[in-house]
Amino acid sequence: MATMESLIGLVNRIQRACTVLGDYGGGDNAFSSLWESLPTVAVVGGQSSGKSSVLESIVGRDFLPRGSGIVTRRPLVLQLHKTDDGTQEYAEFLHIPRRKFSDFALVRKEIQDETDRMTGKTKMISPVPIHLSIYSPNVVNLTLVDLPGLTKVAVEGQPESIVEDIENMVRTYVEKPNCIILAISPANQDIATSDAIKLAREVDPSGERTFGVLTKLDLMDKGTNALDVIEGRSYRLQQPWVGIVNRSQADINKNVDMIAARRKEREYFATSPEYGHLASKMGSEYLAKLLSKHLESVIRARIPSITSLINKSIEELESEMDHLGRPIAVDAGAQLYTILELCRAFDRIFKEHLEGGRPGGDRIYGVFDNQLPAALRKLPFDRHLSLQNVKKVVSEADGYQPHLIAPEQGYRRLIEGSLNYFRGPAEASVDAVHFVLKELVRKSISETQELKRFPTLQAEIAAAGGEALERFREESKKTVVRLVDMESSYLTVDFFRRLPQEVEKAGNPPGPGPAGTPIDRYTEGHFRRIGSNVSSYVGMVSDTLKNTIPKAVVYCQVKEAKQSLLNHFYIQIGKREAKQLAQLLDEDPALMERRQQCAKRLELYKSARDEIDSVSWAR
Repeated sequence: MATMESLIGLVNRIQRACTVLGDYGGGDNAFSSLWESLPTVAVVGGQSSGKSSVLESIVGRDFLPRGSGIVTRRPLVLQLHKTDDGTQEYAEFLHIPRRKFSDFALVRKEIQDETDRMTGKTKMISPVPIHLSIYSPNVVNLTLVDLPGLTKVAVEGQPESIVEDIENMVRTYVEKPNCIILAISPANQDIATSDAIKLAREVDPSGERTFGVLTKLDLMDKGTNALDVIEGRSYRLQQPWVGIVNRSQADINKNVDMIAARRKEREYFATSPEYGHLASKMGSEYLAKLLSKHLESVIRARIPSITSLINKSIEELESEMDHLGRPIAVDAGAQLYTILELCRAFDRIFKEHLEGGRPGGDRIYGVFDNQLPAALRKLPFDRHLSLQNVKKVVSEADGYQPHLIAPEQGYRRLIEGSLNYFRGPAEASVDAVHFVLKELVRKSISETQELKRFPTLQAEIAAAGGEALERFREESKKTVVRLVDMESSYLTVDFFRRLPQEVEKAGNPPGPGPAGTPIDRYTEGHFRRIGSNVSSYVGMVSDTLKNTIPKAVVYCQVKEAKQSLLNHFYIQIGKREAKQLAQLLDEDPALMERRQQCAKRLELYKSARDEIDSVSWAR
């Protein structure tokens, strides 16, 4: 049979782990929701209502700061862990991990100091909680949240908004449906004026979550008692009212310990003529057991929803762990294998970009289909083959001996000069494709999820890819320039052999004229025909290069990038030693920290699920 201690102890451990891992409320994910799904007890009351004394009575230790006015200025999340009889009591703060406080006077001082660290030595408040765990054989497993006391007016040193600020802070806790409200009211004041009951009525109108606690019963005027309240006639709650007799100020001044104070409290109720018949249901010890028993019933009812939320948390964490990647092995062979696998993952994505599975490769086609033709059309052939320049080139080529039949040297110079213009568009096409490939490498690295954990390896792959693309670019430039040079080195003879026939068909025979006189080969018409012939030949070469330049670029750059982008890198990696390989797999510290946190959370939730399963089977 699952015991009450095992159920509440389990919830305590989960809550403790949540706070250690930073999953304490306020978030919108399953992790912070887990904390909020677990029941807690919020201690609510006006200033000087006896809240601190009630808590100390439940714990059995004098450990809370005292004073006049507002003393509790930050929420105190107090987790009580029951230990075996005879074990030493100690306390631990979340903000001072692994330090155990066995002197509870130092606990009080640390609460005060930690409050001052956040709020300064003022009367301001802060919603950031202090987390304190107390381990003792004299407590029951319980989680309590001590909240700043409600007040009606701001005192000197406080802003006018302090009244509203405190109430809003308290509401953030007590409005949660899993919060059990411990409403503290002094018995020597009219219950109708109780700040705690007023607030509890607003957030829990049915009274199902509210436990009423009456303090200072021993300070009521003689002849009066609080039976109407305790027995539910003045204000009825679904849960019982419990009367408490705290230590008097004289007892506190005399350092009367809590064990003796509990004994005096039991004697008070046992001998009281007004409350004697209720003695077994009065006092701080009964209150702690009552809360613990109620918590057990609430936890049992919520086990299915808690289990569901834990399972959801586990699924989210396992998914994130897969996304972050598992820890890297320390063996050099395993590290080399990991690096090669990461490179292959990058290479797959890079090829997808080129082959159309991902966007980007189409930009290469855009270079060939748009940029190259546009650049060829813009070449200054009109200027180079103008009548004036044709005359100049042909005349210079003739030298002192004018050509006799056709100005062959002039043709060659005009054609070679024209073909040289093709170098620019050819090299520009190479550069344009290079920049597209370079951008695709960068994009592929960023899209390779497995690489995100290793910034050093990302940089190495980017550098290796960049170096390979530079080599491919240089080879591609040499090739396209060769294509242009080949066109210049050997002209297509058939084109020119057809020219005389075309001239004759045009009515311009090469021989003497009808009168038997030779045709003047230095007229404007003659030079225009030369320019037109050269232009036709250059147009034919342009059409050829428009097809062959893309072939050369794809062969030298795109195909090589697909097949051997990282080949040189693979050779270099194979020569590196274990230390150098480890440096490549040196992860981003923030990512490593995130994985460790996920692993801790995953371990926590799996352990919690196993414990809940064991408790459920024992029911």
